Amino acid sequence: MTNNNPIGVFDSGIGGTSIWKAIHDLLPNEKTIYLADSKNAPYGQKSKEEIVALSKKNVDFLLEMNCKTIVVACNTATTNAIRELRADYDIPFIGIEPAIKPAANNSKTQVIGILATKGTLNSELFNKTAEMFQNTTIIEQVGYGLVQLIEDGNLNSPEMTQLLESYLKPMIDANIDYLVLGCSHYPYLIPQIKKILPDHIQIIDSGEAVARQTQNILREKVGFSDAKNSIPEFYVNSNPTVLKSILDHKYDVIQKDF
Repeated sequence: MTNNNPIGVFDSGIGGTSIWKAIHDLLPNEKTIYLADSKNAPYGQKSKEEIVALSKKNVDFLLEMNCKTIVVACNTATTNAIRELRADYDIPFIGIEPAIKPAANNSKTQVIGILATKGTLNSELFNKTAEMFQNTTIIEQVGYGLVQLIEDGNLNSPEMTQLLESYLKPMIDANIDYLVLGCSHYPYLIPQIKKILPDHIQIIDSGEAVARQTQNILREKVGFSDAKNSIPEFYVNSNPTVLKSILDHKYDVIQKDF
């Protein structure tokens, strides 16, 4: 089945580009449209009702662009809103959830850490998943301030290093051997995180798994594109400078109020 309509991807800001990149690398023929709701970032401190409303606004924008499937490239939006999105829209949604399962199943110390937003760690979906691994100690840490620093372009600032050290040192002391990144912004922090963590601690994010699930949805439900050299589109509702930088200035970024 051939379907040349685009894949829509949205996040509360620029972090979901880590998910977009995994999808683009796996499915290079697919047209993609990325939506960064940076004006309302971070979602992690908002109520469930606010997150659902913002997610629906993003979906409406992407549906106007004739997207054939939509990737919710935001852990907080997935855990708080994807059930409502699937109920209200007749289109396949792919979500992003913290990769607790592979971390817990492979942990030798039976202690894993998760760095995520408050909205993700407080969600029903996260807690149901965590309950499945009661033999594993899960050290939870809210990444207060991290998303905003990334959105502001302060990836390598002293403040970022200080925050990461304060969040990760207790996990190291607790003898974790896996760190789960529970926010799509956080893969951009992996170089700094690796400087803090001992070498034996594995870092897991969800990008490749989401890309594979997107591929499955195309195969089973909506169809693949047979177009060549599709150029991705990027939209942001705040200053586009940081998004352009995170994309290495390879693509145009359109600033648009939505």
